[in-house]
Amino acid sequence: MDQILYEVEDRVAVISLNRPEVANAQTMGLLDDLDAAWTRAAADEDVRVIVLRGNGRHFSAGHDLKDRWPSPDKITLEWIYTAEARRYLEYTLRWRNVPKPSIAAVQGKCIAGGLMLCWPCDLIVAAENAEFSDPVVHMGIGGVEYHGHTWELGPRKAKEILFTGRAVTAEEAEKVGMVNRVVPLGELDAATMELAGQIARMHPFALRQAKRAVNQTLDVQGFYAAVQSVFDIHETGHGNALSVGGYPILTRLEEMKDHIKAQ
Repeated sequence: MDQILYEVEDRVAVISLNRPEVANAQTMGLLDDLDAAWTRAAADEDVRVIVLRGNGRHFSAGHDLKDRWPSPDKITLEWIYTAEARRYLEYTLRWRNVPKPSIAAVQGKCIAGGLMLCWPCDLIVAAENAEFSDPVVHMGIGGVEYHGHTWELGPRKAKEILFTGRAVTAEEAEKVGMVNRVVPLGELDAATMELAGQIARMHPFALRQAKRAVNQTLDVQGFYAAVQSVFDIHETGHGNALSVGGYPILTRLEEMKDHIKAQ
């Protein structure tokens, strides 16, 4: 079964994560396919808006940790850095800068790597049951590779969710401006498509310029440089784990699983 589904409806490209049996956990292959879908939508002149959604109960449980790593005796910091720089930094920044408006529709859990799928989108529509979290401090790392936390939540709230690993509810996310709208779960797809349709009726060049204006303002304020810098900070977590005789996937995975289940 395809891990990524793609369709176009009324000038809206709908990209669907399609691993519902594992809460849309992200393999390397899934991310490659997802990037191809974004590229396809960006190049299609008939597409004016891109919607990203997930099939099943949850938007995404984050990275599929069983898929992600070579055997422990072959792992190196260079391998980790190279793989993550491509799929967790280059891809997310490219999606953020696609010159078409994008909307993420989020339901259920959106954990760690899941944030790296919805945060690059221009707008987020959340179901009432949506929960956003980044508990990777439990793994000895200071947050996921794409550091949108401070920009999306503000510095104090960003520190709180990183320090505690707790989930942010849809209602709380809307209050701090991370989420545009919160709707009943049963209305999520319809509400998202209605918003996408409204945007798709606008002039495409004007939309492109409006998006560039906002993204460029954030970059002038330091977003792009900060995300690049914090990616390197993230990699020091891997380096530290390797230097003390292991890496977080093995040493802290079960603890993180228990933490997530407890929420």
